[in-house]
Amino acid sequence: MNVLSTLKSAQLSSGDGQLNLQPILEAQKNIATANQSLQQVQKYQQLPKAHIGMVKNAYATGNTQLTKMADKVNQLSGTFQILPDFLGFDQPRTYALMAMTTSEERSSGGLIGSVGVVTTDNGKINIGDFRSDSEYIPYGAGDPTEDEQRIFRQWGPLNMSFDVRDLAVYPDTSRSAEGMRAIWQRTPWGSNTQLDGVLMVDPVFLQELTKISGNVTIPDGTVLTGDNTAEFLLNKVYVDYPVSMQDALFAQVAEQTVGSMFSNVDLTKLTKVAQLMGSMAEGRHFSMYAFDETAEKTISDAGFTAQTPSSEENPQVGVYVTEQNPSKMGWYIHRTSKVTRSTCGNDGSQTYHVEYKMTNTLENSQIGALTSYILGSGGQGVEKTLIYAPAGGSISNLKTSGGSVTESRQETLNGKTVYASNATIAPGESVTYSFDVTTSTKAVSDLTIDQTPMGWIDSGVTTDTAACSINKQ
Repeated sequence: MNVLSTLKSAQLSSGDGQLNLQPILEAQKNIATANQSLQQVQKYQQLPKAHIGMVKNAYATGNTQLTKMADKVNQLSGTFQILPDFLGFDQPRTYALMAMTTSEERSSGGLIGSVGVVTTDNGKINIGDFRSDSEYIPYGAGDPTEDEQRIFRQWGPLNMSFDVRDLAVYPDTSRSAEGMRAIWQRTPWGSNTQLDGVLMVDPVFLQELTKISGNVTIPDGTVLTGDNTAEFLLNKVYVDYPVSMQDALFAQVAEQTVGSMFSNVDLTKLTKVAQLMGSMAEGRHFSMYAFDETAEKTISDAGFTAQTPSSEENPQVGVYVTEQNPSKMGWYIHRTSKVTRSTCGNDGSQTYHVEYKMTNTLENSQIGALTSYILGSGGQGVEKTLIYAPAGGSISNLKTSGGSVTESRQETLNGKTVYASNATIAPGESVTYSFDVTTSTKAVSDLTIDQTPMGWIDSGVTTDTAACSINKQ
């Protein structure tokens, strides 16, 4: 509260669309300290479940309130730690803004349709020079590793090119960034300009930004808002507009919304932006990476760099899909999952059962009205699915049901074991992956799922993590 009171009275906007970074720098340490205290909520969550109704209800209320506050302060703290470096408080920065369409899924999001250039300098953002993927394609591929070549190019059915369109096929933002830099350095416009990092954004992030930065009106008068932007950019634009206009419309929305994130800022707007960046990063709708090691450590520690499961203390299962039917079918492939805790071991490890379901919601009656550009081959979803165990943990009893799951294999991708397969899902069909998960003995929080983002905020994940039998004794 002291930090927020100080910021409320500070002059956060220094004019000309510029964020005054000095109050942010002064608040960094104090908000990090407050956040560290609030994250002790994990200990509260691990208390044994009460059997007396009054105690149980009081615990549940406290848990809800503390968790909500801890999450918000964590998001605010994370954003405060990264903002000065990101916004160029000590020197100007240049980033590639990679616009992803999750309607054509890639592990980290979707096909890269266009790339803009973001420059930041002492709190001010400028966005320009959006170029479509076709302008980047002549400058080659993003230098894939042998593992990436084998899994994404040599093993089809869709053989990835690794040019700018496919850079989100990597589950780790660091690899997407390295690929982008390799291509950037070959281009006439990038060869003499140092690239400091990348930002990866999808239409859900842009939609949520419009709620803060304001609506966007496109040339034909259509108004894109905090309710319709994602559906427009992920489906309607492919139905109602020619291919030649699609990237430009996406670029306009990205330029207008991202460009005004930190203009005319007061504490209310800054808090909204901070919480949005945090929540969108959690869902992989937004990710960033910096090539400077010190800056990247801050970004990664704050949770803004998407990566495959790496924390033993906060276990995650990673599920990443890449569309193998060249199409825009990702809008119709809905994914839901359920995580159920099974047991807790005396050594601190926990076991869970996970069911991960993908459903093709396209109805046969819709097929006749849609083009092959959207449907690809018959409106099927063909999902190359990669499943990662938690860091320090394992996966067992992996089974599939429904649809057609083929070429299941255990692979190694850049040093990590991954369970890979291709799932073909016809309109109206579903495929379900079910498996058991054992976490590391170091786990201090419940198992969560990190996954390729969909075209909406809801992750589709439900959990049943009742207290362990060991805790009830």
